[in-house]
Amino acid sequence: MRPASQAASLGRFLRTLIYLKPIQVAYQLRHRSRWLWAGQWQRSRARHLRPMPEPPPLRQLAPRIPFLARRWIRRSDIQHGRFRFLNQDRTFAGQIDWRVADATRLWRYHLHYFDYLFPDLPLPSSDGFSLMHAWSQANPKGMPDAWDAFPISLRTVNWIKFFLIHHQDGSGADNALLASLYQQIRHLDRHLEFHLLGNHLLKNIKALVIAGLFFSGKAAARWRRRGFRLLEKQVTAQILADGGHIERSPMYHAMILEDLLDLLNLLPASDPHSVALSARLAEIAHRMVFFLTHLSHPDGQIALFNDAAFGIEHAVGSLTDYYHRLTNRSAPVARQTPLTAFPQSGYFVMAPADGYYLVVDCGAIGPDYLPGHSHCDTLSFELSIRHRRVIVDSGCCHYLDGPMRQYNRGNAGHNTVTIDGINQSEVWGAHRCARRAAPSLHGFGQKGAGELYFSGSHDGYARLPGHPVHQRTIRWHGRRIEIDDQIHGSGIHEIATVLHLHPDLYLSQEGAVIRVADAEGPLMSIRARDRLPLEIDAGWYCPEFNRRQPCPKIVSARQTVLPISAGWRIDICCA
Repeated sequence: MRPASQAASLGRFLRTLIYLKPIQVAYQLRHRSRWLWAGQWQRSRARHLRPMPEPPPLRQLAPRIPFLARRWIRRSDIQHGRFRFLNQDRTFAGQIDWRVADATRLWRYHLHYFDYLFPDLPLPSSDGFSLMHAWSQANPKGMPDAWDAFPISLRTVNWIKFFLIHHQDGSGADNALLASLYQQIRHLDRHLEFHLLGNHLLKNIKALVIAGLFFSGKAAARWRRRGFRLLEKQVTAQILADGGHIERSPMYHAMILEDLLDLLNLLPASDPHSVALSARLAEIAHRMVFFLTHLSHPDGQIALFNDAAFGIEHAVGSLTDYYHRLTNRSAPVARQTPLTAFPQSGYFVMAPADGYYLVVDCGAIGPDYLPGHSHCDTLSFELSIRHRRVIVDSGCCHYLDGPMRQYNRGNAGHNTVTIDGINQSEVWGAHRCARRAAPSLHGFGQKGAGELYFSGSHDGYARLPGHPVHQRTIRWHGRRIEIDDQIHGSGIHEIATVLHLHPDLYLSQEGAVIRVADAEGPLMSIRARDRLPLEIDAGWYCPEFNRRQPCPKIVSARQTVLPISAGWRIDICCA
């Protein structure tokens, strides 16, 4: 690497590092030193293996209502050794290869999560316990992936749920499996992911609390106390006042909502502390459900801002129903008003009529200390017309660094303005971000005879010569949507703005106008506000992991002197 490139890489690394919290730095050093020792331990594993500790007796614990099943996992597949995660299949004839060398680490993680204990149809207890025994025998303590804190957190909760379903209080469960479970929680207790924080730490805490409720004894009591203390602290830190999760991903928001509902399902009513905590979790869950229903399109699926994809977490309807059955409160109804603001999360929703929906992102990319799931989607938007998605986010194809990951994370994959071909936030690697755009909200509301409007800006390009600032105003009045992009600053710059269209749509161009239709007929026409020529280019739409679809992308680009005005005019066709 050339000295200039080395200096640039070092600068980017330092600009990433400065946002970490001191506790993350300290635990990163601790985590990495343990990782080095773990490699040495693996080379001499036979000399260090110890018998599993004898598990203590179990406490009386039972869910209030049935847990959610993962309807997209088929029982017949699991019984025949077929595992499908992230749209990728593996079939094991006989013994399961838990290390799957040709799979990604995320796929292996899913194999170790044990979500498949709860497929579309109930899994017989013999099948579930057989899978647990197979895992315990093939994955002694310290095995890579299997004994990472995050998979332990998901797996142990799934095992406890399965014990409770098939043995009520767990009293009839296999002692060897309980010993394995107890050993895993002891390991997790010493390896909570303070080096990451965010959703990882909440998953760790959930497992610690539920295991503390499941087992008796001094260790379990300590897990409960520690888990309760950390849970109260973390839900306050991670769930914003408007109900959104701090990482600003609707997918991870859905995941954390299920976690809190599971805890609410298992907290005993006999413990005064649990009663107070249950009331707190129910109040937080109510706000989270309201957020999730509004960050979902009329098709019932989540918006795809930041790292988000369909088919990973439970559907919005399943989560709202779970909430309703647990709390006996009706889930908040989405879009009762044409405008809904989530100012702390930075999402703003326009929904003037049933089936018509626009959501724009004017929020931070995530918490400063954890931007791993962030995208360059500041001032980007998604649009649905007549209950179908028309302007889409590129989504999230996978977590492997490379061109596709950079497309999904960078400006190229979002419906916003790019200046001089660089990203508004300095995303790099698979989960890193150095300098990041700081958004500002200028206005959101209703004007005159039914005009809905939003206005915001960000300073992500102020580091360039002439200090450009992008300000976007969206007005929706009747059947017309106007997107006004003001680029303030000075100097000559390359300005490009794009719109991703759903791959199922049909586009035709007539001069400076692009007409969009679906199989049922015309939907809308699009033109640049300054009537500049438009180009239909090829983009990518990744609504699910490892599912990449070509989609049309409308591009308006020019080199010009700042300041300038650009943007789009969208005219919706009559139904």
